[in-house]
Amino acid sequence: MPLKAFRGPKVWLWRWRRNPLKRRADTMEAWVLLGAWLLTLLAGVLAGLASARSLEDGLARERVEWHPVVAHVMERAPGTAAPESDTSAGERVWARVGWTVADGSAHTGQARVPAGSKAGTPVTVWTDPRGNLVTRPAGAAEAHFRSALIGGLVGLSAAAVPFVLGLAVRGRLERRRMDRWDAEWARLGPQWGRMTG
Repeated sequence: MPLKAFRGPKVWLWRWRRNPLKRRADTMEAWVLLGAWLLTLLAGVLAGLASARSLEDGLARERVEWHPVVAHVMERAPGTAAPESDTSAGERVWARVGWTVADGSAHTGQARVPAGSKAGTPVTVWTDPRGNLVTRPAGAAEAHFRSALIGGLVGLSAAAVPFVLGLAVRGRLERRRMDRWDAEWARLGPQWGRMTG
């Protein structure tokens, strides 16, 4: 019957205390745990900060480079036009629009416009420096929220790798220690029975 380790109350930092019964495996396990926790913390923080900074820089660049342009609906948009008093809440549909960029070149594309818009109706679209249609860039507050959220998720994901690896190495060390204890007990256990009898 293999010997099972007794799990008593948790004693913090027991692997670092001086003890005549402490073995080399206990010290190695202590270093593995310390390394795993440090790598988990370091990987999570660095990856999270780097991704948040990168995303926030990208969104700030979009706010600087993307510009609103007045485009015109090229043909009547499908659907029924909203009443004059309620133009902001009306349904929006995809329609073909045309616009001219700063260098004078004409562009066309699909954009969301109020349903039932007549040909020639002006609509505001956003374009990148080459004149291609883009979405409205995120405002500063929204960009900060997005970058913090993505940074947190990336940080947690990056921290999971050393954490799981540390648990796997610790489990392997613990199995090896239990196997050694079983072997020692199998060798020394019968001698204890003879001494007490």
